[in-house]
This record gives sequence, structure tokens and C-alpha cells, in this order.
Amino acid sequence: MQNNQQQAVPANMNHGGHELFDLHEVLAGQINVLDQFMMFRQFVKDQELLDILDRQYQFIMEQYNSCVDAFTTGQNPQQDTGQYKMQQENNIVYGLQPSQPKKPNQSIQDVKDAGISGHMLGLIKSTASLLTMTAVEVTNPVVRRILADTVPNYIEMAYEIFLYQNKHHYYQVPQLKQQDMQQMTTGFQKAQGKPQMPGNSSNGLLQ
Repeated sequence: MQNNQQQAVPANMNHGGHELFDLHEVLAGQINVLDQFMMFRQFVKDQELLDILDRQYQFIMEQYNSCVDAFTTGQNPQQDTGQYKMQQENNIVYGLQPSQPKKPNQSIQDVKDAGISGHMLGLIKSTASLLTMTAVEVTNPVVRRILADTVPNYIEMAYEIFLYQNKHHYYQVPQLKQQDMQQMTTGFQKAQGKPQMPGNSSNGLLQ
């Protein structure tokens, strides 16, 4: 039956069809991150990485619960999304150091902290992208806000893992020559004045 008229919709039914499929993908993805973090834990040897994994696991689980709560009821969750606080310092190690070429592990004994932290970073980055794409098309305002508020937290978690990897030389950051960098960083200028827009009645000027 076709119904294009606006009408009062119960909060728990205030979802578009596209949103329902997207939210199932988001929530299943968050479960996947939690399950894989749990599996990673048995292979982590560095206490610092273990601390990052445990703190992020706890935070993701709380975020997941808030999202489920809002998605199920259509109303504000019992617990706010909160803000993730990373523990790493914002110090970047620049330059490349000699290292062994990477290759697939030959056995489970080859699993190292470098690989585990790389998997963690990949999961958090892909989830951040999924949350962002989903948030822009959600019809329920509460669910949309929760997804949008969650994105910065995933960015923060990804950056924390990157900083850990960089500090241990797992994620190396090369730089361009100073002359090339200078040319790249000065390759843009600020817009000046009012642009002339076509079809504008005020002499083509943007007001």
C-alpha cells in the first residue's frame, strides 16, 4: 500500500528501510570488532598494546550498547556515547629505519604485536568510515546523532593505535625533502573578495 503522507510514527518505528539495513551492518560490524579484539588478546605480548586493546574494547562495547538502545527504542539511550580519551602522546617519529620485508605468517607462532596492532587499526578505520557513511542517511534523529557522535571516537582510537605503531617503528612516516614540502604546503591561497556567481540578481555577486 502506497502512503506518502506524513503521519505520527511511534519512536521505535521511526526508521526508513535503507536505515534498517545500514544499522544492521553497523551493529554487526561493531560485534565483529569486539569479537576480533577478544581473539587478538591472547596473542598480545606488549602490556602497552594490551592496555590499548582492553580500553578500546570496553569503550566500543559501551558505544554498541548505546546504539542498540537507541535503534531499538528510537529514543535517547540510557548511557550517552561519551568521549574516548587516548593515552598516547602526540609525538610522531619521522623518517624510515631499516626493517625486514613483510610477508605472510607461516604459523600461528609468527603472530606479533606489529601485526595485531595493524589489524586493530584496520578494523577501527573501516568502522569509522562505515559509521560516517551511515550517519548521513539515517532518518531517526536520535540514532543519527549517536552515530555522528561516535565517529570522532573511532578517529581517536585509530590515531591512538597509529601513535603506538609509529613509536615502535611498525608504522613509519617518511617525509618529502624540505624544498618539495615547502612547495606542496604553499600550493594554495585563500579565496579573496566576493565571487561572481551566475544567475544572481545583484550584479552576479554572492551576498
